[in-house]
Amino acid sequence: MVNQNSRTPLYSIAVAAQLLDMPVATLRLFESRGLLTPSRTEGGTRRYSDDDIHRLRRVSGLRDEGINIVGIRRVLELEDENTDLRSELDRRDDAGGADGTDGAG
Repeated sequence: MVNQNSRTPLYSIAVAAQLLDMPVATLRLFESRGLLTPSRTEGGTRRYSDDDIHRLRRVSGLRDEGINIVGIRRVLELEDENTDLRSELDRRDDAGGADGTDGAG
């Protein structure tokens, strides 16, 4: 059995569009505007992961709130940065010490 996680590219653009109830052209537009970058097969076919689907749902929600594509891109960049910073803090906490302290103090 293949090891699969939320980043595994599974869905063609047509399937992703159906899952999201969006036109295929909208998915292409979001990609062209830098809101996501789906994986590609060797032949160049787009493949979307569960993470991509989640991101596209977030994009759709932001668009429904009236935010334009430039604003959506900025919101996503800030959310990604926040996630990266939280991961870094978690790694530092994990490396801090077995007793739960960071050695300071």
